[in-house]
Amino acid sequence: MNELIERLSDKLKQPLPGREAHLLMMPKGAEQSRFDEAKMAKARLSSVLILFYEKNGEVYIPLTQRHDYGGTHSGQISFPGGKWEKSDSDLIFTAKREANEEIGVTYEEVNVIGQLSDLFIPPSNFKVTPVVSFSEKIPQFEIDPYEVKELIEMPLNHLIEESTVKHTVIEFSNGFKLKTPYFDVDGRIVWGATAMMLSELKSIIIS
Repeated sequence: MNELIERLSDKLKQPLPGREAHLLMMPKGAEQSRFDEAKMAKARLSSVLILFYEKNGEVYIPLTQRHDYGGTHSGQISFPGGKWEKSDSDLIFTAKREANEEIGVTYEEVNVIGQLSDLFIPPSNFKVTPVVSFSEKIPQFEIDPYEVKELIEMPLNHLIEESTVKHTVIEFSNGFKLKTPYFDVDGRIVWGATAMMLSELKSIIIS
């Protein structure tokens, strides 16, 4: 994993693929307003934590599945993270705090190496900053059952393999249907903003 982290650390200091990579996994017909800089500038701030760790010789990234609560992002799979609070020193701290609250990752074990491109989420009016990090040890996860339905440990090779990218139709409770690409993670559908962030991460890793 050390070689991966060194390469990523260097690449994250260079110009990022951003929109080009995001478009590869964006739902078809989704709002192009997510790339509207004026709207992004007025959005609420949030961040998520992308955490690499090694277990049994394989590199993983933790994802979380939300509960089915009937809201905008109900039941979706995402990175641990959430909105910036006034008491947070910066968005890196926000990502660490949310990961600690949601899945029990301690502040000390999170080693930040950089950030991906910000991504605007029109339905919830959030600008999300993905914070890329690694842990030198296997995290002792402890999920908050109120916020997290399930912790998913995604092997990095699931992201790299082309066969994990598939297409489906998401049907919402109001009957609206949306065609979208997604990452198949052990039979789970990872789509939307999380897939778009993963797409940029993938582009950086394989470049």
